Amino acid sequence: MTSDTTIDRRLAPLAALKGLESTHLLINEIYASIQGESTHAGRPCTFIRTAVCNQRCNYCDTAYAFTQGQPMHIDDVVTQALAKGLRLVEVTGGEPLLQPLFPELCRRLLAAGCEVLVETGGSHDIGCVPEGVKAILDIKTPGSGEEAANHYANLQKLRPGDEVKFVLTSRADYEWVRDLCRRESLHRRTTLLLSPAWGKVDPAALVGWMLEDGVNARLNLQLHKYIWGPSKRGV
Repeated sequence: MTSDTTIDRRLAPLAALKGLESTHLLINEIYASIQGESTHAGRPCTFIRTAVCNQRCNYCDTAYAFTQGQPMHIDDVVTQALAKGLRLVEVTGGEPLLQPLFPELCRRLLAAGCEVLVETGGSHDIGCVPEGVKAILDIKTPGSGEEAANHYANLQKLRPGDEVKFVLTSRADYEWVRDLCRRESLHRRTTLLLSPAWGKVDPAALVGWMLEDGVNARLNLQLHKYIWGPSKRGV
């Protein structure tokens, strides 16, 4: 179990927003690319990556967002995102639900005519996600090292258009996910995404497990890593 002291240290960069919480977000980067994951994979998308995360998954590919971020006025965030000219916008992180202005940012993007996605790590209540925003809920497996942080009550708050993603580090993770999905009848309520952790699970092996068990889910490959490699940022 992660100690409160460790969590506080992880959130320390948010101190940069002290006194600015009503006007600014802590932003790591804003860029245009293709959506690499979920049922939206392959679609041109603008990404707003917030800084700071309360989790430390052992396969994390955006650890630079833990501490690298600058306060940006919400007006500037919206302006930069809309300037990319793409209808689809994803707010990601880090952990975007840590940002006090996250709901307002989403509402402004919706008002501007954007289709808005949020990818969240599953440890925070998704009840703050505004109506009309599609949540991609990343439930942590035991192999991530962060399973204890899951806020399982979120599974009862899923709305149409939301999706649940599981990153798998092993066959044991897969079996844990399979059993959880069956126990909760998740396939009846949402779209399930099974994602092999890069370099840890062979996608072909995962497909075999899914076929063997008749799992009602989607294989979720990170297209951006196949196109640009696993280390390139801003894609």
